[in-house]
Amino acid sequence: MSWDHVWIDVNLATMDPNNSAAYGAITDAAIAVKDGKIAWLGPRKELPDFDVFSMPVYRGRGGWITPGLIDAHTHLVFAGSRANEFEMRLEGASYEDIARAGGGIISTVNACRKAEEAELFELGRQRLNALAKEGVTTVEIKSGYGLDTETEVKLLKVARELGRNHHVDVKTTFLGAHAIPPEYKDDVEGYVDLVVNDMLPKVIEQGLADAADVFCENIAFNLAQTEKVLTAAQQAGLDIKLHAEQLSNMGGSALAAKLGAKSVDHIEYLDEDGVKALAASGTCATLLPGAYYFLRETQMPPIELLRKHQVPIVVASDFNPGSSPICSTLLMLNMACTLFRLTPEEALKGITANAAKALGIEEKVGVLAQGMQADFCLWDITTPAQLAYSYGVNPCKDVVKNGVLVHQ
Repeated sequence: MSWDHVWIDVNLATMDPNNSAAYGAITDAAIAVKDGKIAWLGPRKELPDFDVFSMPVYRGRGGWITPGLIDAHTHLVFAGSRANEFEMRLEGASYEDIARAGGGIISTVNACRKAEEAELFELGRQRLNALAKEGVTTVEIKSGYGLDTETEVKLLKVARELGRNHHVDVKTTFLGAHAIPPEYKDDVEGYVDLVVNDMLPKVIEQGLADAADVFCENIAFNLAQTEKVLTAAQQAGLDIKLHAEQLSNMGGSALAAKLGAKSVDHIEYLDEDGVKALAASGTCATLLPGAYYFLRETQMPPIELLRKHQVPIVVASDFNPGSSPICSTLLMLNMACTLFRLTPEEALKGITANAAKALGIEEKVGVLAQGMQADFCLWDITTPAQLAYSYGVNPCKDVVKNGVLVHQ
């Protein structure tokens, strides 16, 4: 056999649904890579003969290999900090107090409008590095902190540039309909028209987005406005996603399912009819435990209903400066289990196989199987549950991306 490299003395958590074992596990296994893809994997005793002197052979010392982790919901490109607002809230300030002081999402919008692309790129690079050290090999980055055409385009350009200059793959999502900017506070329909008729065409023309998203909520955009944006995005060839049912049940998830969205995200207030709609459409349900934790929410997502109707459950960081300033996908594993009572296997599937499905890349990444892209991580653990069990000492030892060892 002629391969690029081989890994032995490892256990595999393939997350492959065709493998009925927990985690799709193969113990005492081996995995071989050729031309950026997984060329062979299976029990080590079945490993075909090969010339050990013709290629690198890595020994995993009994550790576990998983697919590369995927963070399918972030707002990673932004400028400024809202730590002062965090402090103000803990000192008793209300949302209105903070807003009058120039805080909230508008403070991030103002910072992003002022920031140069080089500054945004460097901030984004540092955050990508932090995720990469924890085994993340693919990340989604949303815009949404510009709320005008120039800045939304700028944020997406930076996100694309990060993807070209980092080993982590970047999928970009246009979120112009994230909030209502101050200059349109009395003309929401006018702002929606700006998103559809000016922002979206420029984003499409420059090839800056893979998907589009909307924040469908009482404090943001209603169902009709949401449908207008998502329909326009679909017609322009983008996948669609939705921030839905975070603060109330507006029926956004059912709308997204009807339109064939890849995922609906947050979903704390999702009801059974909405869950059934997701199940029928194959739309993923993305849990964002970081925002739930940071905002000290009490309404849990309907986990049992998602299980009952077999909706694919995704786990993501929602890394952003306002509601989830937590740049750690591994911590989300623990939070998904401790806060939402997912099993460690469900949580790991939520940042691998199901996360890939939410981004529309499940044919390439998310599981370990022959022919899939060789994105995987070696962990110094004795069971995959350890990834969700503890936090603080990073067990990630090696990362392979597109068949290349990028972190050791």
